[in-house]
Amino acid sequence: MSLKSSVRTSLFGGVNSKYRKAGKTFLFLYFDPCQKKKTAIMVDITHKVMTLRTATAQAEVKAGKKETIAAIRDQLVPKGNVLEMARAAGLFAVKNTSLVIPDCHPLPIEYTAVDYEIGEMSVRIVFTVKTVYKTGVEVEAMHGASVVALTMYDMLKPIDKQIEIGHIKLLEKKGGKSSFSGLPSRPLRAVVVVCSDTISAGEKADNAGKIIIGKLGEFGVEVPVYDIVPDEMDVIRKKAEQYTKDYDLLIFTGGTGLSSRDVTPEALLPVIERRIPGVEEAIRNYGQQRMPYAMLSRSVAGMAGDCLVLALPGSSKGAAESVDAVFPHILHLFKVTGGQRHDEEGSVSS
Repeated sequence: MSLKSSVRTSLFGGVNSKYRKAGKTFLFLYFDPCQKKKTAIMVDITHKVMTLRTATAQAEVKAGKKETIAAIRDQLVPKGNVLEMARAAGLFAVKNTSLVIPDCHPLPIEYTAVDYEIGEMSVRIVFTVKTVYKTGVEVEAMHGASVVALTMYDMLKPIDKQIEIGHIKLLEKKGGKSSFSGLPSRPLRAVVVVCSDTISAGEKADNAGKIIIGKLGEFGVEVPVYDIVPDEMDVIRKKAEQYTKDYDLLIFTGGTGLSSRDVTPEALLPVIERRIPGVEEAIRNYGQQRMPYAMLSRSVAGMAGDCLVLALPGSSKGAAESVDAVFPHILHLFKVTGGQRHDEEGSVSS
């Protein structure tokens, strides 16, 4: 281990370390000489979109005698009001989960509820957390429920030596990929068309189109046709008219900028019967949060018959980010056009 790593290890407590200073979270990635590999401590979620996330967890505190439950109800426990003290501890805990669990991302906690179900010999804790963010709050909910239970244990142990904590588990989560996968039951077939003078002339290799094909494959979308055309309006329009008849998705990449040869939007608009402004806005907004020039892109989205047509940027990064911005959620439209209601998407329950 280098001197620099040794200093960091001694100051911040270990090979993998995380500490807070001036309200900021610092993460370190060290080379572990024992494992001979780098050890990462946090998953990259920068590509994810923000959605409403909800999670509910439970924990149970079992008493050794009925008198303990009566003391809780009548607020006769010597250490004070057990339920309210434990509730406050849970609120503190849920907001600091990322400081306790190394892999958890710091995130805004925008709603928390702590409910109790008091039985004859036990108290069931139900802990709900909400946020609008890129990752879920399951661990936060379970951490909060656990700390509520542990606080109750600490307050009750002077009057009951048989207190037990158990049944800590996730009850329900909503808002992640599992809730909004949008994947239809039938297989989808797509065409990817690269619009570029240089690529079509063989002067440059295509990356953006292949990136799009790879990402579509992750969602189970088959891409039997991969085409490359020059930046010619008539050629692009004819390809759109040809492919929209037989495929579910038609994705063009390239030609959405502002140079004189960027004509993909103009070529496609006469073919598109219904624009989908929300998709176009989502793509640009996602890109703008990551690169200030994204606002100059003229991405287009719409329906031509039953085919979804997209015009995405031609750069590798722009194409990848555009797909990340709207997939897989955009595939929900194939359920809607097939007659399914928006509210038929479900949550994941234990």
